[in-house]
Amino acid sequence: MAKTKLKTHKGASKRFKITGTGKIVRCKASGNHLLTKKSSRRKRILKHDALVHKSDERNVKQMLPYS
Repeated sequence: MAKTKLKTHKGASKRFKITGTGKIVRCKASGNHLLTKKSSRRKRILKHDALVHKSDERNVKQMLPYS
């Protein structure tokens, strides 16, 4: 008997990307609103992507079974 297919967590698939080397990339938070009080340096840093922490990688990979 065939095993059922796993479902991708759609919220996670929109938030995380897996690189060619297998690392998980995420966007930084706090860069969308209330920007007038934040410094230019802080806003510039928030534009860049960040890596998911090692301790969270297992949970994210479970939510993205086919990527």
